[in-house]
Amino acid sequence: MFRTTCILTTALAVAIIATTAQAGDYRPSFHPDTLKGPPHGAPNMVMVLGTPHLSGLPKTVDLGRLSPLLERLAAWKPTGIATEDLSGLQCDALRRYPSRYAETVKTYCPDPTAAGQATGLDVPAANAEAERLLAAWPASPTAAQRRHLAAVFLAAGERASALVQWLRLPEAERRAGDGLDDTLVAQLEKLRVRRNETDQIAAVLAARLGHERLWSVDDHSADTPDSPDPAEQKAFETAIRAAWDNPVARARRAEDQRLQQDLDKPEGLLNVYRAYNSPKAQQMAYGGDFGATLVEPSPQAFGRQYLGYWETRNLRMVANIRDVLGQHPGMRLLGIVGASHKGYYEAYLNQMHDVRLVDTEAVLR
Repeated sequence: MFRTTCILTTALAVAIIATTAQAGDYRPSFHPDTLKGPPHGAPNMVMVLGTPHLSGLPKTVDLGRLSPLLERLAAWKPTGIATEDLSGLQCDALRRYPSRYAETVKTYCPDPTAAGQATGLDVPAANAEAERLLAAWPASPTAAQRRHLAAVFLAAGERASALVQWLRLPEAERRAGDGLDDTLVAQLEKLRVRRNETDQIAAVLAARLGHERLWSVDDHSADTPDSPDPAEQKAFETAIRAAWDNPVARARRAEDQRLQQDLDKPEGLLNVYRAYNSPKAQQMAYGGDFGATLVEPSPQAFGRQYLGYWETRNLRMVANIRDVLGQHPGMRLLGIVGASHKGYYEAYLNQMHDVRLVDTEAVLR
């Protein structure tokens, strides 16, 4: 009887444990965020700047009003800047799987063909050549060396880093030669005035601080093509839009409209960045978007599919940042990313033993 009771008790305990685990109440005992350094030498300091996409601002907004923001970021003295751009190597990989990534490549991957023809380098070879050049880069490179490196970066699919080299040239030296032909010069000049946070904030700041490159850390390897069934595609879009139609999302849009009314003021753009990098903004991004799709009730779980993609993308973006930090310990890295990513960036980065986050709000005051 006793043995039977023990067996039943043990079975009941196992059942309770299983039920508890199924209910999602299990909490791991290992918390990497509590096991920070101190490492030998300088720690990795990371500041995440959530940004609006400048291409979405009214064309009447003078981007010269970014100066107060740039001044504050420069005063923090980052030694590296990561941007929301796909690396040339990832784009090269995605091009090899067109049945899944054709639309992604079309949208996010600039064509390196012209630069490849001018330099004689394909994307992998150009990336290797850029790394080789930077490893032996002189303290005072010549204009010819900068033009050549800009051409190599363009062939590598790293337009933003090419722009950094272009901006570091005196204006009189921004011309064809040393691997840059007229087509590539036109590409660089187009980038120089493009209304994009990579070009107008990251590249400008990198050139001002004496950096030689930017780090492209975006990731779209979780992209999938739309369903071939028009009815299913329509159902997905309807479900997600319905999830987005909620009070938090409406309040978020109203706040954006309020901020845009003051864009012509001297600190109008800076105030946008202050608002976008507040804790309130991160909670509203979740409540109005990702949290709403988490509880979206369609039988196909469309909202959870969308959320799964979003979390995967952010995890891979942060992994790319961690890779950079691992190769260059002791960096002060500024991550510039669309504001909806900021909360996920910081939460995932905070799990890393050798990463210490910096309060963006304090820097922007």
